[in-house]
Amino acid sequence: MVILVDINKCIGCELCVKACPYGAIEMWNKKARVRENCTQCGICMEACNLGALTSDIKRFEEKIDLSQFQGITVFAELRDGQILDVTYQLLSKSRKLAKKLETFVSAILIGYNLKESANDLIQYGASKVYLVDDEMFQDYHTNPYTGAIVDIIQTYKPEILLMGATRLGRDLGPRVAKRLNTGLTADCTSLDVDRDDRTLLQTRPAFGGNIMATIVTPNRRPVMATVRPGIFKTKKPKSSQNGEIISISNPISLSSLKSKIIKAIKEPKTCTVLEDAEIIVSGGRGIGKKGFKLVDELAEVLGCMIGASRAAVEAGFITSEHQVGQTGKTVCPKLYIACGISGAIQHRVGMEKSDYIIAINKNPDAPIFDVADLGIVADFFDIAPILIKKLKKIRECKI
Repeated sequence: MVILVDINKCIGCELCVKACPYGAIEMWNKKARVRENCTQCGICMEACNLGALTSDIKRFEEKIDLSQFQGITVFAELRDGQILDVTYQLLSKSRKLAKKLETFVSAILIGYNLKESANDLIQYGASKVYLVDDEMFQDYHTNPYTGAIVDIIQTYKPEILLMGATRLGRDLGPRVAKRLNTGLTADCTSLDVDRDDRTLLQTRPAFGGNIMATIVTPNRRPVMATVRPGIFKTKKPKSSQNGEIISISNPISLSSLKSKIIKAIKEPKTCTVLEDAEIIVSGGRGIGKKGFKLVDELAEVLGCMIGASRAAVEAGFITSEHQVGQTGKTVCPKLYIACGISGAIQHRVGMEKSDYIIAINKNPDAPIFDVADLGIVADFFDIAPILIKKLKKIRECKI
């Protein structure tokens, strides 16, 4: 949407200037002028009594036949040639949603030498796999990936398109949504459907995680959402599952690309994604900066990753990449150790689906114990050195 000024109607009353919460409207030659920092919120249009401010919103109001869209499609994300777990999580959830809507689930797979991966998607619940297998897609490149996905969506017309809220998904999702002229809800923590109007109910944190907002896209298709990894459980694959692999010719020509990948430099294996970790040791503000040195030692001896509460991140004890919770990352490891974390709801929703939770806190009434499988009421500084010492001995015995 773009805010437009009709200079023939504008009288320079400055009502729009006063109304804009972002200071994005200024007066120029006694006429309103929209600055570059405009967020297109539309408040200025409501404030203008003369209709001097309008928008190109009509292109969004164009009615489309929603009945021509059918099915739920999941974008299958690859890393180092392997399908990420978030893809299987979304397929499992999509099967449940599809059952309510009495429709089918499909997947989009883009890459190179992927026939085996396409069969894996069928075993995890996709009845159709749209496969673009071309050397051009061996490494992720935003523009050709966007073009290929848009081409598939326009051809097969799914009513819902889901992606993981990963670095790749956050880059790709908005570009696809823009080209398809549809809505996108980012970083969802819950999904459901309304059977009556076939609308996807997309829930995500809002206002810094203080409330949970449920968003709908009633007039556009496909409805698009990126979903946090670890939110949904993955169902076991069925080798007997039948499905169709639809091979699609590469719709993108090399000459159309404005840039190309010369060399892909892979991150070292130590740079693991927190959402994929099987064991996580997390620290809270209660253990202080000194306590995070013990957390680091404990994580090293366990060979795992480090997490943190929002309060610990805001206190500057560790960077935001480690934040677990409603406004951070959602994780589902086999083992989650919470050290000095009180267990506020904002943190718990990001880790309570872990297979086994151990909580260490000197406050016996800490809410973290409500979700813990094993609770240790003690000072972390007393417990941590003992744990580290015992684990080191166990590791030495194995060696």
